[in-house]
Amino acid sequence: MNPIQKNRLLNLCIFILFFISIAVLAVLAQEHMGKGRISGTVVDEKGQPLEGVLIVAESLEYETKLQGYSDKKGRFAVAGMGTGNWRITATKKGYTSSYINKYVRQLRKSPPITFKLKKLTEFAPRMSDEESFELFDKGNLLLKEEKYDEALVVFEEFVLKYPEIYHTHLNIGTCYLKKGELDKAEAEFKLILDKTIENFGGYKKDPQASLRAFTGLGEIYIRKEDFETAQKYFAQGLDISPEDEVAAYNVAEVLFSHQEVDEAIKYFELSIKIKKDWSKPYMKLGYVYLNKGDFNKSLEYFNKFIEMDPENPEVPSVKNIVATLEKMKKEKRGGEEG
Repeated sequence: MNPIQKNRLLNLCIFILFFISIAVLAVLAQEHMGKGRISGTVVDEKGQPLEGVLIVAESLEYETKLQGYSDKKGRFAVAGMGTGNWRITATKKGYTSSYINKYVRQLRKSPPITFKLKKLTEFAPRMSDEESFELFDKGNLLLKEEKYDEALVVFEEFVLKYPEIYHTHLNIGTCYLKKGELDKAEAEFKLILDKTIENFGGYKKDPQASLRAFTGLGEIYIRKEDFETAQKYFAQGLDISPEDEVAAYNVAEVLFSHQEVDEAIKYFELSIKIKKDWSKPYMKLGYVYLNKGDFNKSLEYFNKFIEMDPENPEVPSVKNIVATLEKMKKEKRGGEEG
């Protein structure tokens, strides 16, 4: 086998391992469980405890979700979490939702969390019946299942019934974006930003919605191959949540998925800068540098990921890639010495 053929074969092996690791990630998504535990309280604007608040702990690395409810004293606890980054969200009908990103370790007790929920204002009234909640959940499920046309029908029906709950246009915009109907998606995301200014007077007053809208607009302009405009939207989004490592990571994911590799590196590195003990960006940077053919950098980030998060279910597949890269380096050194 000549050197060119050998090099092609080795590159093929690496990319096969890359796609295998993605498949393994999907299989292990629900296995991100452990002995980690969070607890805390939920109160209203006056500091009074809120009962029946839904607490959802969602892994930021996999699709695992755990949940619990607050008691009469507003206290809650959620157990069974694996080591890693989680988003903890508190929701109750008639109140705004709230969330916090938290790194959970199985062998360490997490400090208690306090959520303060505000009553919904006149421009975002509560939904009055369970059927409406079920309708919205149905739309989200269809969106997750990539049944975008069916999801659009559901969300449009919901908007007709509750036009004041304009955040639904984020879901509609996402459907159009996934369908490739970019102009329609852009109109939906811009509607969100207009409504945010109209109702709150500033994007930072409703950061979750504004961030999602700006990120969506950024992705639209990446698809339109207008990278300069895309960067402006991403920058506006991150300006709203400069300390949100997940926002930076999500921008990096969008860029990497569209082969803007060098820009993706900047945002993965930013997510690390914001939260140095989050292992997932290190793993992704390993894949990014593997994609670039920089195997030394790839090994550096993969090994850092393994060191930081040895309990992570993704570690075995990453170790396989590391072993392959190390073998390649050894063979290369042997060939040069020979």
